[in-house]
Amino acid sequence: MPQTATARPGNPGADAMATVLGQPATLFIGGTWTGADCQRRSVINPATGTEIATVAEATADDVARAVGAARSAFDGGSWRTLPARERGRVLLWAADLLRKQSEDFARLESLDTGKPLTLSRIIDIATAADMLEYYGSLPGSIEGAVRSTAAPMMAYTRREPLGVVAAITPFNFTLVLSVSKIAPALAAGNAIVHKPSEETPLTALRMAALLAEAGIPAGMFSVLTGGAEVGQALVADPRVDKVAFTGSTAVGRKIAAVAGGNLQRVTVELGGKSANLIFADADIEAAVGTAISGFVYNTGQFCMAGSRILVERSVYGEVLDAIVEGAARVPVGNPFDEATVIGPMTGPRHLEKVRSFLRRAGEDGVRVLGAGGGDADSSAGYYARPAVLADVAQDSPFVQEEIFGPVLTVQPFDSEPEAIGLANGTSYGLAAGLQTRDLGRAHRVAAELRAGLVWVNGWGVLDIAMPIGGYKASGYGRECGPEGLDEYLHTKSVLISM
Repeated sequence: MPQTATARPGNPGADAMATVLGQPATLFIGGTWTGADCQRRSVINPATGTEIATVAEATADDVARAVGAARSAFDGGSWRTLPARERGRVLLWAADLLRKQSEDFARLESLDTGKPLTLSRIIDIATAADMLEYYGSLPGSIEGAVRSTAAPMMAYTRREPLGVVAAITPFNFTLVLSVSKIAPALAAGNAIVHKPSEETPLTALRMAALLAEAGIPAGMFSVLTGGAEVGQALVADPRVDKVAFTGSTAVGRKIAAVAGGNLQRVTVELGGKSANLIFADADIEAAVGTAISGFVYNTGQFCMAGSRILVERSVYGEVLDAIVEGAARVPVGNPFDEATVIGPMTGPRHLEKVRSFLRRAGEDGVRVLGAGGGDADSSAGYYARPAVLADVAQDSPFVQEEIFGPVLTVQPFDSEPEAIGLANGTSYGLAAGLQTRDLGRAHRVAAELRAGLVWVNGWGVLDIAMPIGGYKASGYGRECGPEGLDEYLHTKSVLISM
């Protein structure tokens, strides 16, 4: 792929396309860029509300071709029969390429999603490279085990790839959530067809070029851009062996239902409404900082956002005032300004969702503290300032439903059992946290929280070695860690008569 200019706010459309491919973005199927004559879909810069690019709109025929190419490439064995360490070396080379191109990827990600450039650099691109490196180091450890049996037989297990994987990813952490599926799937020897969000497809297209350069064989990785119809056709194809999806719970339920009918393996990482418990014995200043960063991070477009704060009543007023004051000082602005912490929401429908919740809160008599989404002009970008909803009832939609924006609810509690009950009192269970100096309480409460990930005296710290996944309506299956690799492997038993 030729070196090109990086994407900059002054000329976003031209630079975005130059940074992706040096040509109008098309589909990547079977190792070939195709679909130049497809219908086009606009990609919008959320900081300005203007079009920055158009990408191809895949059809059902394109889906069929991509799955067919993946099926042929997998069955042909050029990747799955490659020595495991050789697959690992290709992924390690991909990680190296991504680091060399990190600034282009970071600028493209910020242009496409609206997230601050600093965040794109140190979180999104760095994490994606680390994931490729981590899973590049694991293929050599894929091995079975010899088992002792009562019968006179040689018995052992083999770990084998599943086949063709459909990966469907959302708009908020475009590259990270794509690579969290791509890297383990390829490490295990699978072929993969990737459908990124129709709103933020640009880094997925550039990743296709990078993986081809790294040496992934033709057909083992394809990218299809387009809307929900593309995802539906991909999931419904009986030649797909596994579906890996990150997104809303509503869509996840539909995908799981279709995949269940085809008896496909499924991993779904879905919505969250994560509670952060602040006990009176916590370091209050640190806890307040954690609470603010936990709900404004990525403009609140984070499935593990700490969107619910539960505070012990004796410090409730102090904590609430400090959160409101601190949140009002968080810099909101141009994603390419190094000082920006909160950029725009990714699109108009996400901003409108935040605004609708805040309007409803006002109508219901909830105390709305902070500007929220009411002062943003969508013609100048899709900006929403942080808003805090105080004294909110547990059964209210603001506590029970995922808003997916910089909106925080704050509730008091009087005892540890009450705090646990409130924290567990939604249909979600992706993440949770607690702030306390009491080590016994930390272990005790963490054990009782019904969530796949629990932070103590912090929020949002993630490590590739640690698995991520949900309880309840937050999904099932795990990503990251060796558990993430296991999701892409069959276990076969072999018994040989002696």
